[in-house]
Amino acid sequence: MKEILDLIDAELSSIDRSIVATPETRENLDTFAKGNSGCSDAILTQMAVQYGYKIALENILSTIKDR
Repeated sequence: MKEILDLIDAELSSIDRSIVATPETRENLDTFAKGNSGCSDAILTQMAVQYGYKIALENILSTIKDR
């Protein structure tokens, strides 16, 4: 179990150090999307992917800790 927790922690840390910022909240992602006016769609897409990955990892971590 410790190996899984360490892997999740490493993955969460790695997305925080990515070249493209991982939004802290959905509101931050929405604000960026509204503010970019169709520019930087590749960056917006990457931010959305990273945000989704972060949410998935946090949900897995929460489920593990609740058991």
